[in-house]
Amino acid sequence: MHYTELDTPALIVDLDVVDKNIRDMQQACDDVGIGLRVHTKTHKTPEIAHMQVAGGAIGIVSQKLGEAEAMVAGGIANVLIPYNIVGKPKLERLGRLLNESDATITVAADSVTTVQGLSDQATKDGCTIRVIVEMDTGGHRVGAQSPQDTVALARLIDDLPGLEFCGVMTHPSWEKARDFITEVKDLADKGGLPLEIVSGGGTGSQEVAKSIGCNENRMGSYLYEGVTRIGGADQLHPSRCPARVAVTVVSTSAPGQMIVDAGRKSFSTDPPKPYGYCVEHPEIFIKGLSAEHGHIDTTQSSRTFKVGDVLSFIPNHGGMTTSLYDRMHAVRDGEVVDTWVVAGRGRAF
Repeated sequence: MHYTELDTPALIVDLDVVDKNIRDMQQACDDVGIGLRVHTKTHKTPEIAHMQVAGGAIGIVSQKLGEAEAMVAGGIANVLIPYNIVGKPKLERLGRLLNESDATITVAADSVTTVQGLSDQATKDGCTIRVIVEMDTGGHRVGAQSPQDTVALARLIDDLPGLEFCGVMTHPSWEKARDFITEVKDLADKGGLPLEIVSGGGTGSQEVAKSIGCNENRMGSYLYEGVTRIGGADQLHPSRCPARVAVTVVSTSAPGQMIVDAGRKSFSTDPPKPYGYCVEHPEIFIKGLSAEHGHIDTTQSSRTFKVGDVLSFIPNHGGMTTSLYDRMHAVRDGEVVDTWVVAGRGRAF
């Protein structure tokens, strides 16, 4: 069917744009000689993750254990969870995931408490947990606070039963991390701790990541582009932003505007306003969002819109919008060619 025949509001993704964005970012990483590890929190869909890996990505990043579970169930074989896994329920789930799948799964930690919990669970379950140390190179969110602390924690991981030390990570990839990473590498080398992974992060930072000593970079928002990647609602365009929400006009009663059947619960509320980009009629825009209604300004359009018209809008934040939907409709040339479950939706635990 054509996307205008879908029941709305509906999340759709243009596969031609997805293909281009995957190809372009992979080429950018290949050009500087750094591994691309793709964030699935952007699209939350195993089918797209498989496309990225087939395009050359070395593996995926799932920010939460629940999302990693969904991706492994969808057949993804190499997963980094760059998040402290804390507490009995999560540790038990991690143990089950490792014992019930053949996927290579690596987790991050930044404290003795977290590392000890991982070791205790691995010993209990009879498995080996791959661990990297997260470093705070200036972002002041999480991470070991110095190169010395980083290597001390790495040494503990290497010594504890059930754990395999695999490397280090930081976010973002920026110039100020250079000295920190250089010192960590020197200390690790002197201590006989090989760094399989030196992971940076941030879409578009692959050149900086390579220059400061990383061998992979974690990126995700390049897939959808959007305001979070390109800077402003006036930059949204169908040639670079594949995620859209199909909507139906439900009222034209007030002059100069129309109402569509998608509001905050369908688009998210990521500023700025005016919100989004109408693919079919760029001269109109979303001037406001209530819970279930989208308020569209039509004053700049010469067209007379009718109740029942179907339009599609590129949201400001494709990743946040995707998280609102159970299904995603894959489209080429306007035709729906597949429908995918957004398997990572709601998996923020």
